[in-house]
Amino acid sequence: METASTVQIDRAKAVRIVCLAYALAGAVALAVGLAMTGEHPIVVAAGADVAATVAVFLFSLTFANSSFYDPYWSVAPIAIALYWALGAAADSADPARQALVIGLVAAWGIRLTYNWQRGWTGLHHEDWRYRDLAEKTGAAYWLVSFTGIHLFPTGIVLLGCLSLYPALADSTRPLGWLDGVAALVTASAIWIEARADKELWRFRHSDPPPSPSDILATGVWSWSRHPNYFGEILFWWGLFLFGVAAAPAWAWTIAGPLAITIMFRGVSLPMIETRMLERRPHYDTHQKRTSMVIPRPPR
Repeated sequence: METASTVQIDRAKAVRIVCLAYALAGAVALAVGLAMTGEHPIVVAAGADVAATVAVFLFSLTFANSSFYDPYWSVAPIAIALYWALGAAADSADPARQALVIGLVAAWGIRLTYNWQRGWTGLHHEDWRYRDLAEKTGAAYWLVSFTGIHLFPTGIVLLGCLSLYPALADSTRPLGWLDGVAALVTASAIWIEARADKELWRFRHSDPPPSPSDILATGVWSWSRHPNYFGEILFWWGLFLFGVAAAPAWAWTIAGPLAITIMFRGVSLPMIETRMLERRPHYDTHQKRTSMVIPRPPR
């Protein structure tokens, strides 16, 4: 019989394995980055990013669990931001903007990684979407996992991070009012996401625990069915504003937050909505009363 202490030991071991995976992925990224010395910093970041993703994928494959990749979303931007601010040629960057942007990216990444860590129960725990995908794709699953669960999000995150480059390494303007707007948007996004995750955690761990048909519809969850996703989307738009504030010529990096918004709105959220409708008898009523993403008072 599995005891609480056994689960804790197993989980502690699992966390150490994940930490090892990311330490090795970081070492691989560093080696690739050094081998690409002389290339443009964005090209170097892209090469190191892909190499690290491959390293994490090998752990996913070895342990038959694609959730090894889950923390990558929140870890990679911190490394990319630090490289562009400290490792790239950033003589033209505004130090105040650099400190502000790195602080916000670090706050977002550390909090999101912690939220994943406290909800991950061990090597047996895998995102339900990956399990569903495995059932649908059969023998082709690991090819799909490599391209769709690992490489595709890495590309999307890198695209979203492009706005960081002018803010951290290639700015043409000093810190100004638009940076204030960007900071307000980004900080608000982090707060909304943190608040949503905190309320969801309390709901799932309430005493007595909620029934499978219960729906969280209080706090920020009464204004949006997915306030955590709203906060995540808003965060990337905040980074875009920092990029434009630093160098308007980089406005084309709007492709990043647009791609992330489309991915969440067109892929992730419809999957979650379908699952909720299947599992919660009154979810259709909740849909009519509560906004899907953008918060507003319930009808």
